[in-house]
Amino acid sequence: MTTMTESRFIHAGWLIDGTGRPVQQNMAVEIEKGVIRSVEEVQGDLVNKPGIVDLSDYTMLPGLVDTHVHLFMSGENDPGIRKRQLNADYNFLKPVIANHLKQLYAYGVRAVRDGGDYGGYALRYKNECLDDNRSLVQIRAAGKAWRKSGRYGKLIGRPPVNKQTLADAIKNQKTTADHVKIVQSGLNSLAQFGTETPPQFTLEDLTEAISAAHKKNLKVMVHCNGKEPVKLAIQAGCDSVEHGFFMGTDNLKRMADTDTVWVPTAVTMKAYAEHLKPGSAQAVMACRNLDHQLEQIATAKRLGVVIALGTDSGSLGVHHGSAVSEELKILISAGFTLPEAVRCATFNGARLLAIQGQGQITKGMSATLIIFKGAPEELLPNGGKLGAFTDLQKHL
Repeated sequence: MTTMTESRFIHAGWLIDGTGRPVQQNMAVEIEKGVIRSVEEVQGDLVNKPGIVDLSDYTMLPGLVDTHVHLFMSGENDPGIRKRQLNADYNFLKPVIANHLKQLYAYGVRAVRDGGDYGGYALRYKNECLDDNRSLVQIRAAGKAWRKSGRYGKLIGRPPVNKQTLADAIKNQKTTADHVKIVQSGLNSLAQFGTETPPQFTLEDLTEAISAAHKKNLKVMVHCNGKEPVKLAIQAGCDSVEHGFFMGTDNLKRMADTDTVWVPTAVTMKAYAEHLKPGSAQAVMACRNLDHQLEQIATAKRLGVVIALGTDSGSLGVHHGSAVSEELKILISAGFTLPEAVRCATFNGARLLAIQGQGQITKGMSATLIIFKGAPEELLPNGGKLGAFTDLQKHL
């Protein structure tokens, strides 16, 4: 983060400010004590101002946010590595998590929201190893997710015990989690298109659970796919729908009406299609699932649904950091402009994570900014990877 104590002017060649407005060119950004004081077009006399930092051949944007990750897992295709990580203890996973944070940082990601793991290790790592004010990547972690006994979610969470309701389990949770993760459906089928699993929790159970979390000032992210599981999550008052495959237009309308945030994680299906046996029935189904999700994203944009970028990194073939560029490309292919997609990956993400004062390059916001050398069209080059980002402060 920028820690300047005196006012400095930066001449940025291009600005993607996180609001979604078109790219601005030839801009001057004044920063004082790590806060943006002004943003305006460069005037002739400013170019020659003593001490101005000339970044006229760079593009500047807010630090990126990935709102759905699993830090305990790598996106490795090697079954041996995945099996080891899925059964490891904290001492083994501690350096794994640290390495994933380095990967995220290298790709311009400055904050993540972890969706849970079986040991609550991402939350433990945050509490034991990070100073939130000085860490390169801020973590918001759920610890262990909640699921129904006997249903999907063992790798990321646990069910209530001792005959507790889900609401009682959340009320009695002692860990210092940043939010609550609830698993409300199963996984998407790679065998039959659009198959929907039954909801894990009833509307009453879900409503009481989300209310209990909100009373503790904790937002609730709900893993759900299919029409009925998503409908119940929205009606119960969740803060964000995670994945949302095959949820349908009616649910998208509900999300727009209730300002429920959607985290599509479409890159997961792209990764499946690329890592499964080429031409196999599963790979073909993953492509169909991805195409359907693209249609839903386009509909969501038209309806005004708030979308926050999330990757589900740690899933098969979904690598921490680089997956952000893939998800940005998917949003753009669904009809978002580059600045609109960047808003999903900056301001919308920061708001969902309740990170105050970040996500936009506007007066009064934090100067948590990243830059890369080149014009905006070089942000996602032909290879599909993000440009080589550095922190603004390294040039000051």
